[in-house]
Amino acid sequence: MNNIKDIDLNLLVYLDVLLRERNVTKAAAQLNITQPAMSNGLKRLRTLLNDPILVRTSSGMMPTEAALRMQEPVREILYAIEEMVQPSREFDAATSDRVFRIMASDYAASTLMPRLLEQLKVHAPNVALDIMTPSDISFHDVDNGKVDLAINRFEKLPQSFHQKKLWEDRFSCLIRHDHPLVQEYTLANYLKAEHIWVSKTGFGVGVGMDTHDVQKLGWVDEALAHLGHKRTIKVFTRNYHVAMHLARQGLVATLPRQAALIYRDDAELVLREPPFEIPPVELTMIWSPLLQHDAGHRWFRQLVTDTAAQGQYE
Repeated sequence: MNNIKDIDLNLLVYLDVLLRERNVTKAAAQLNITQPAMSNGLKRLRTLLNDPILVRTSSGMMPTEAALRMQEPVREILYAIEEMVQPSREFDAATSDRVFRIMASDYAASTLMPRLLEQLKVHAPNVALDIMTPSDISFHDVDNGKVDLAINRFEKLPQSFHQKKLWEDRFSCLIRHDHPLVQEYTLANYLKAEHIWVSKTGFGVGVGMDTHDVQKLGWVDEALAHLGHKRTIKVFTRNYHVAMHLARQGLVATLPRQAALIYRDDAELVLREPPFEIPPVELTMIWSPLLQHDAGHRWFRQLVTDTAAQGQYE
């Protein structure tokens, strides 16, 4: 039996990173140590725990069942240590030049980021943002703390992530001011019009759209399907500003109200409530447990939360 005084507790850090990365070279890079040093650490872990920890398979290196059982307890131990030493660290927003990396959907980038930048000018003028799209990263990147926050409308999330709802948003329609639909605004005329579809959710590179796949089409089309209806989609886009510009050319854009209100002063466009019920969507931010107790991260999360609460368009 191993005695705690004989165990190098740095091996817990090695174990945590190895189980997250499942790759010796990537784990070494994560800890800024050499690959041979990490290989030696894995060898010591195997001896200490009497288990291979990682085994090579056709899908790459995979954790053993024993290693997987240890993953959450090891993380909890490391989080507890981090929380214990964190109070001795400080974060001075006024002087910090930290770069916060955010995955933001086009919707979040269009609505929340401009307001957040205004707050940073006041409270943290030297802080910078690195904004990425959902196709730039994966849940694995968030889990590893390579991204500070991911802000999007999520359908499913890993249970390990911390999360906070920023706001709930209903839908609006952007319509060209002289569109026939404006004159006789009914569901029947809405369905006769030509529409632009816009959405960007989840992670990873997107795939082509299929007008017959209602579930993939999302909230608006699912709501119509429940009523037994279907709209005519002429353009698919993942960019809200593209959708709003194309609305000026006669296509109807049905999108979350916080995005639509950006164009509320455009003389070419009219905002209307959809002529049918669409369930609201939620904008949520998520982050890795690895960053939960970081002083700077705590400050930044609170700034994002306050900005979202105080700065919504009406």
